[in-house]
Amino acid sequence: MAVLGSILKNGIRITGVAMQRRKTDSAKLQRKAFIKLIGKARYTQFGERYRFEELLSAALFSDDNSFYRKFQEFVPVHDYNRMHRDWWCRTQEGERNVCWPGHVKFFALSSGTSEASSKYIPITKDMIKANQRTGVRQVLSLSQFKGLPNELFEKGILTLGGSTDLNQRGSYYEGDLSGITASQFPMWFRRFNKPDKEIAKTRDWAAKLDEITLKATEWDIGYVVGVPAWMQLLMEKIIAHYGVKTIHDIWPNLAVFCHGGVSFEPYRHGFEKLLGRPITYIETYLASEGFVAYQSRPETRAMQLVLNNGLFFEFIPFTEENFTPDGELVSQPKTLMIDEVEEDKEYALLLSTCAGAWRYLIGDTIKFTCKERSEIIITGRTKHFLSLCGEHLSVDNMNRAIELAANELNIDIREFTVAGIPYETTFAHQWFVGTDDPVDAELLRQHIDEKLKELNDDYAIERRHALREVLVRVLPLRDFYDWMASRGKMGAQNKFPRVIRGKLLENWEAFLCARHQSVEASK
Repeated sequence: MAVLGSILKNGIRITGVAMQRRKTDSAKLQRKAFIKLIGKARYTQFGERYRFEELLSAALFSDDNSFYRKFQEFVPVHDYNRMHRDWWCRTQEGERNVCWPGHVKFFALSSGTSEASSKYIPITKDMIKANQRTGVRQVLSLSQFKGLPNELFEKGILTLGGSTDLNQRGSYYEGDLSGITASQFPMWFRRFNKPDKEIAKTRDWAAKLDEITLKATEWDIGYVVGVPAWMQLLMEKIIAHYGVKTIHDIWPNLAVFCHGGVSFEPYRHGFEKLLGRPITYIETYLASEGFVAYQSRPETRAMQLVLNNGLFFEFIPFTEENFTPDGELVSQPKTLMIDEVEEDKEYALLLSTCAGAWRYLIGDTIKFTCKERSEIIITGRTKHFLSLCGEHLSVDNMNRAIELAANELNIDIREFTVAGIPYETTFAHQWFVGTDDPVDAELLRQHIDEKLKELNDDYAIERRHALREVLVRVLPLRDFYDWMASRGKMGAQNKFPRVIRGKLLENWEAFLCARHQSVEASK
């Protein structure tokens, strides 16, 4: 028996059980988080502008939620453009104490899945520490997952992330969040983490995957962390390079995949073909703005919000009263605290954080599956949904339909995107589906359409009226990856948009047209 692994596993089990027993009211946890945030930031420029001293007094000495009503009154809701234009740009210029005490040393480059240009999200020392604490909590939560071998807790952890060789820009460094995080790993953790320092610094994504592949047989990996698309691509490269059948022929002790960034379900079918035996999947919600949630127990795929570690949450009902048809936020949206939300309703997420984001629209939409446990699922993005004529189709609906269709047709659909388009005198949905498996496009169209009708009543109604057609174009996976590469969007933080519109759609269609012409010319 692995003695060290047994000791670590028992320690994790005991600590994990103790954490489970310390249950506290979610509203009380959030009130404490609010007090810490406001208390620390009250002497910043932002805090003085928006009367944080008064907010702190209200939170400390009132028995009700009057502190939150004042917070709503005093502090406006911010999207990225407003937050950066009014505040964060000054932090980038080297000013101290703008939105958070001290100097901001790091900025994460984040473009989500749709923006043409990068966003600069501040990463403070307090945020790095908070992320590390939540990471430890997630490891402790492994005590709830049965059947994990003792040996796992001695094995290596492969983190497939961005380059740790950050760009210096005057007074700060910039890079992918994963690269910033990896560059700040504590010394004790680096013993377990792979790849090694030199490979982690590699900026060329394709070269990094090649270097990891060449080193793969030297590492005893038990735990892999990354975005599903890139992790699957890496595993395929390793399997092909060494001429083996599964990734377990290379890493026999692989037992856990910690994934995030996009829904895993569209990838599951193809991913599991790469395995020699079942493994444990754990979902995580680590955004550039903070470590929002993680899966803490095996009975559910939902994730538990992190309520007491540097984040204060607000929730905007994702309705026509609060958002325009294009997903733009209205000027004075209705916002709720965690004790005011309801299960199975969709909300856009607002964050106030220990990195100086205040009432910040993160852009994700979520749904509570268990309010008592503060467990959520991500349903999509505020601008990544389709409602041309009232069909209210979410990314969650799309992911599920693709998963069900792929399973029934026994194919691997790893990428897809959907556009809403005019069609004759009404509307249509144009699907672009990425698979290297042979499939009849018409049969796939029928399956997707039928599954969406089952999943979404509004969609079913509109398919009989204004949403007259569903079109499906099957493409090789290479088209999706090459388009990402053409835009400089390869790497750990980049995902293909599930809904595509505007200039991005024009760019995508132009790319496909050029690709088609090139293929025809070569025949």
